[in-house]
Amino acid sequence: MAEINYAFRRRLNQVHRPNRARPGLTPGNGEVAVRSGWAIVIAPDASDYLVRVAQDLQDYFLTSLGVSLLLERDDLAAVLARAEAKAIVLGTCQQVPGLGCGLKERRSFRLVAKRDAIVVCGCDERGVGQGAYHIEDVMNLREAPFMTMGDTVREPLFQPRMVHSGWGIDQFPDAHLNAIAHAGMDAILVFVKGPNRTTTGHLDLNNLVDRAALYGLDVYLYSYLHSTRHPDDPDAEAFYESTYGALIRSCPGARGIVFVGESCEFPSKDERTRMRTRHCPVPPGGEDDRRPFPGWWPCRDYPRWLGLIKKVIRRASPQCDIVFWTYNWGWAPVEPRLALIEALPTDISLQVTFEMFENIRKDGVMTRCVDYTASFEGPGQYFSTEAKAAHDRGIPLYAMANTGGLTWDIGVIPYQPIPFQWKRRYDALHRARQDWGLRGLMESHHFGWWPSPVSELAKWSYWKPQPDFDAMAAAIARRDVGAEAAPYLVAAWRAWSDAFRNYVPTNEDQYGPFRVGPSYPLAFLDEAVAFPSADYAHFGSRILTTRYRSHAPADVEGEIGLLERLEAGWTQGLESMREAVERTPPEKQAQAQETLRLGQFIRLCVRTTIHVKRWFLLGQVLRDPAATAAAKTPWIDPDVETAANRRDPAATADAKMAALDAKMAALDAMTALAQAEIANAREAIPLVEADSRLGWEPSMEYMTDREHLEWKIRQVYQVIDEAIPAYRRSLKAAT
Repeated sequence: MAEINYAFRRRLNQVHRPNRARPGLTPGNGEVAVRSGWAIVIAPDASDYLVRVAQDLQDYFLTSLGVSLLLERDDLAAVLARAEAKAIVLGTCQQVPGLGCGLKERRSFRLVAKRDAIVVCGCDERGVGQGAYHIEDVMNLREAPFMTMGDTVREPLFQPRMVHSGWGIDQFPDAHLNAIAHAGMDAILVFVKGPNRTTTGHLDLNNLVDRAALYGLDVYLYSYLHSTRHPDDPDAEAFYESTYGALIRSCPGARGIVFVGESCEFPSKDERTRMRTRHCPVPPGGEDDRRPFPGWWPCRDYPRWLGLIKKVIRRASPQCDIVFWTYNWGWAPVEPRLALIEALPTDISLQVTFEMFENIRKDGVMTRCVDYTASFEGPGQYFSTEAKAAHDRGIPLYAMANTGGLTWDIGVIPYQPIPFQWKRRYDALHRARQDWGLRGLMESHHFGWWPSPVSELAKWSYWKPQPDFDAMAAAIARRDVGAEAAPYLVAAWRAWSDAFRNYVPTNEDQYGPFRVGPSYPLAFLDEAVAFPSADYAHFGSRILTTRYRSHAPADVEGEIGLLERLEAGWTQGLESMREAVERTPPEKQAQAQETLRLGQFIRLCVRTTIHVKRWFLLGQVLRDPAATAAAKTPWIDPDVETAANRRDPAATADAKMAALDAKMAALDAMTALAQAEIANAREAIPLVEADSRLGWEPSMEYMTDREHLEWKIRQVYQVIDEAIPAYRRSLKAAT
């Protein structure tokens, strides 16, 4: 049965998956078994937050494990002094004296499991919450209400861990906040355009702060406010009081605010820029100005601007974490970038994107990480240089890491199922933590967060002590698809992780076919196709280009070769995944099928991008007046009879006829390629109908649902039936 659009939210809203307990299991030696009749106990003066944590744990036991527990307020020391407590005790180190005296790190906890009691002692209340979630994590993997007896202390290695909503842009229902907290994150990001104004219109930000706090989450405001004053302007402070000051005064509970160049640029006086923002009128003669806008350059006066903004914000909220993110000018030479960091105040946080702007040669093709990608684990030189500079100056360092599980590699999927490639990034982030003091992470942008094995493995990696990664991946696979199928799921993950290293992160592909996958149109020659998108979408098709042009035409053949290698490795992973599905028991089929569909959809996205690149090369033959590329038509199906198959080079000595022949061959090849892409789009329809999350992205809304795929098929048929025949006629008329 097909899912209607947005039905995926029902799955997102289900934090505790039902019926996780495997029938017939018995506790082993050294395990404590929680049975019906036990109690969850909190202190008489427990806060609303701790009450909610206890209620959540109670719901988990009932929903996921079928165990009914009481919820009580009692003196925690008295409960633990009983001969048989039969209780899960939740409290802070002040409420459980002596147990948590060594805890110092925020959100850390000590967990003691013995035969008749489990005790969670948090350094603070949020540590208690994370300890309760840890009980869930362990019992989910055990598939039973059993836990190994012992005494352990767990500490988070990164704080904050920030994510945008995966439910809908700037939309955070309570269930989604709860899921984010369970995943180990401690902060959410919301775009702001002013007091109580976001991308979705009016939003009560204080209500969001209050609700997020009930799940142990802070709120960071991501600024979309326009900065139209230079610090030298006489009214600059008053202006920023009326914008950023008003914003923070209206929401004093916000933990921090994030500034990034393109969203906070101001009319800099740095002569290396246009010295105006994109929103300013173009001055006379300014049309030919090729200097970057201030949002895309490390301007000399950013420290002065930031100092004024800091003064205004801290007047309203002294503890506000001001995060300055250098995303937009990582491409610039190292000297001006580091000069800026040398001049920044040290009581703000610097955020640097982990992998961007790195040049990587793959099989002779130079690829460049122009935007977020998981194909290169990082860090790039841009990150490394700025991280060292921040460390040397004592500036708190954050990284945009995307380890929520998704990047801009493919725009309309929930996560990238390449956990062993993600592990390479986790390892690199840990090295940055050790070398440069990396302390905080931004783990998604507006493409949001989806609970997945990837985010689960990130949580295990980002807390100390860290379990063996391979063992944890195998345990998650056993839980999700069963013991017999688990090795095949792990094999699929390995194949996909290795294959994805062949991904080519070009701007034209990430803003083109990889952004929407098999709904991407085939534009004939230089035509731009109007891509339909929802009028309520924050970005919609504005962040998609349908006029495909390669930045380096000479590299396209090599890029195709890399993507073909990706597809081959991905297909190998799909074969393992199908084996996993065959061996998965009925009660776990839904999870296995969801992973298989995701893998199949990603392969279709790769095929579309290969087709678009081949289409581009064929278009180059049509654009070449002499058709010099005729000798190696870039894509012709050998099973389709075309002019190129029939051509006898010896009989085409006349240059004009040879050019015509080459162009006719290219048109034949384009027709065959278009038919292959129609088949690719048709193959995607049952996948997106079975899973409404496929084909959707929060800021674009639906771009690759059935409606868009059928639109694309009609568009390509129009090219086959009208545009190509018309071009043939024009060629013949010109001879």
